[in-house]
Parts: sequence; C-alpha cells; structure tokens
Amino acid sequence: MSNKILFIYNANSDAGSKMLDFAHKIVSPDTYDCALCTLTFGNFTENKQWTAFRESLLAQGYELEFFHKDEFQKKYKSKFGHKYTYPIILVETDYDLEVLVSAEKLNAMETVEELIATLS
Repeated sequence: MSNKILFIYNANSDAGSKMLDFAHKIVSPDTYDCALCTLTFGNFTENKQWTAFRESLLAQGYELEFFHKDEFQKKYKSKFGHKYTYPIILVETDYDLEVLVSAEKLNAMETVEELIATLS
C-alpha cells in the first residue's frame, strides 16, 4: 500500500493566478477560498509549525505531493475519474485515491494545529 499523501490547493499554477491569490490573501483574507493555503502558509513563507510537521511525515516514510488544482487535474485525470471540491487532501492507494481531509473539513479549520491534529 502506498504512503503517498496528496495536498491539492484551491488555486491554479499560472503566474497570473498566483499573483491574484497572493494579493487576495493579503487584501481580503476572510474571502480567500483556499483554506489549505491559509492554514499552511503565511503571506510570504510556509508556516513554521506546518514545516516541522511536514518534515516529520517525510521522516516517517510518507511521500508528500503538493499540487495546484490544475496540476492535479492534469496529472490524475486519466488515472482517476473523480471530481473533487478543492482544497482537499487525498491518500493514493495502490488502487484509488481516498479522501483524507475534505474541502468541507479544511474550510472549517481555523488553525494549522487543527490540520496537524487531523493528520496525526
């Protein structure tokens, strides 16, 4: 069984989208629609608690992949026909993708500690 965890942000990877997301997060954080981004990153850098937790998962042998939603859809569209609401955290098994943390749960979280506790 695979130990790969996929983190998919509710944002696209092109430069224009990244600039808009960056500005939106600073100007109007309450309406920014990527809870995973908000929980794991500050305005300029990755959250230090998240970095430490992410590194601990790697040390335990988990493989982590981080995608913008367009990158995920491109890589996995032919392998899995699922439709997801983003952001989302998935586990890739030998046969399928399983939801580890849904968009609904991510959107309800207010702190990175809640995310870490959910994944621990």
